[in-house]
Formats: sequence, structure tokens, C-alpha cells
Amino acid sequence: MSRVYNFSAGPACLPEEVLRKCAEEMLEYGNSGMSVMEMSHRSKDFEAILDTAEADLRELVGIPENYKVLFLQGGGNTQFAMVPMNLMKNRVADYIITGQWAKKAAAEAEIYGKVNRIASSADKTFSYIPDCSDLPVSPDADYVYICQNNTIYGTAFKTLPNTKGKDLVSDVSSMLLSEPMDVTKYGVVWGGVQKNVGPAGVTIVIIRDDLIREDVLPGTPTMLKYKTHADNKSLYNTPPCWNIYVCGLVFKWLKEKGGLAAMKAVNEQKAKILYDYLDQSAMFKGTVNPADRSLMNVPFVTGNEDLDKKFIAEATKAGFKNLKGHRTVGGMRASIYNAMPIEGVQALVDFMTAFEKENG
Repeated sequence: MSRVYNFSAGPACLPEEVLRKCAEEMLEYGNSGMSVMEMSHRSKDFEAILDTAEADLRELVGIPENYKVLFLQGGGNTQFAMVPMNLMKNRVADYIITGQWAKKAAAEAEIYGKVNRIASSADKTFSYIPDCSDLPVSPDADYVYICQNNTIYGTAFKTLPNTKGKDLVSDVSSMLLSEPMDVTKYGVVWGGVQKNVGPAGVTIVIIRDDLIREDVLPGTPTMLKYKTHADNKSLYNTPPCWNIYVCGLVFKWLKEKGGLAAMKAVNEQKAKILYDYLDQSAMFKGTVNPADRSLMNVPFVTGNEDLDKKFIAEATKAGFKNLKGHRTVGGMRASIYNAMPIEGVQALVDFMTAFEKENG
């Protein structure tokens, strides 16, 4: 077997131990006589998988009892609509625009009410996080929305914005479970799992009880009400059973690794290896304000499109896959999520060093 180093932004690499466990249990889960992919979502076996996954996630993150955990479908684009549909009581919300996904979320929310863009880093191609210590938060805003880690542009909030008492809603898709998080600072936290937690098809929503309401916007479909899923323990309809099972294995893996504080230490070590190289390289340059750099997504360029293409082609051939930057920005991007081993990042830096010597 020859596995490559997969630097994809998502769907992304999964821990090898988890993949081996999946393979081991593919034909039969426990003594059920069937695969998880075949079993009823109403069965005792799957209910146990779901309950265990939620319990392990609660333990990992430290989720208080007054927050519900929902395992949903539909990805980020569905959350862009669900958030305003469920929370926009006054039909006013404040959005901080730090990249494509916050832009999309704000545009979707405008279908349902007034959106105030109270801060933005668009003026410098989203290469920094704006100062959010004293924002013009709207007195009648139902919530303040951020994308906490920007997968495309490689920035991350190191300090949460001062929302002046308004509920904070955060998209944490590309940093979910990469470091400790104080859930009590948020009204809603959500993330698609395909970047840092599991296979595509699950969105985890962590939502405070008082925000799960019956009085959502008129016309909100039953499937897009948080209350529907909270009341039915994520089993209102058939959930993505296999994907939730894999997420549960990843939660176990994270616990075995020492939890989120331990993962943050490893992630900081990986990021330092790559950023230190970029900071001294004459050829490759990072594109993000150093104070705002993401631990998960590292974009970089040579400044020459032809050289970028050559690097991507040679890196791909050498087993470093999916380093091409997002189509909106070009260049390169290495996503170094929890499952990317330190050896993978070091091997990439060694390859970049050799490429620089040969092409400098």
C-alpha cells in the first residue's frame, strides 16, 4: 500500500488508524451481522453509535448541558440559511466578512432580513483579520456572525470579536476539534466535518437551548428548523449513519491522543515547521498577515504563475497531493489538519527546499 500526503482542504485526510478500523468493521459492526451502512438508523446498534459519538464530543470540547449537539446534513451552504431562518427574530444580523464563506453566508442571510457588514478584510484580499474589539454592533441585531478559520485565505480569529452582548454564531468548519474551545462564548457553533473531523456528509451544530425555538421565520421548512432535529435527537429523518460512525471513531482517536489541548500543541508544531520555512525562503512566500495565520490552512505563492504550476505538478508527482490553491486566489495551499502527521509537513518542507535549490 502506498498512501500519499494529502493536503486537501476538504474532503481531507483522515487518521490512518481510523481508516483501518473502518476497514476492519466494514462487513460487520460488532456482532450485528451487518455493516453500519446497512443497519437501520432506528436500531439499538446505531442509537448506541450516535449516543457514544455525542458523549465523546461533549467530553472532548466540554460542551455544557444547556447546549444541544446536532448531527445534520446539507453542509455549510444549508447553515447559511438555517442560521437566519431560526435566529433572525428581528430580521437584522451583523456579519464580519473575512473570506468567501462569510460573504456567501451574508448574501444568503439577506434573503431573510437586513444584513450589516460591520467589519471586513476585503480591502487586502482577506489576508488579515480586522480589529473586532470595538465594532459598530447593531442594537437590534439578532446575532453576530463570523467564519472563525478561513480555509481559502488561511486566516483565523485569535481573539473572538466583542459582540457587545449579542449572540455569536461561528462557522468553525476548518478548525473544528483542532484546539480547545469555550462553547459558552457562542450562541451557535457549526462545522462541516469533511475538513478536520470525518467524511463529507455531516454538519455538526452546537446550539444553546434558548436559541432552539418554535417561532422561526414564516415559511421555514420543517427540515430546516433546529427544533425539529433537537426534539428528535438528530433522528428526525435517516441521518448519514456511516459518516457519523466515522466521526465517532475520530472522537475516540482524539481522546487517545490526549484531547484538544494535545492536538493544539501538535498543530502548532506542524504550522511552525511550514511557516518558519516560508519566512526564510527566497522563493516561497506566505500570503497572510503573520499575526492572523491559521494553524490549519497555509496558502503560499512564488510570485510567478508558471513556477507555481511547475511546483504543483512536481509535488503531485512526488506524492504531495492537492496543493493547488483555491481557484479564487491561485498559488498553493497546504491544509494541515489533525490527521496530517508531522512527518508529512516536514517532508513537504524538504521537497520545497529541494525545489527552491533546483529552480532558484
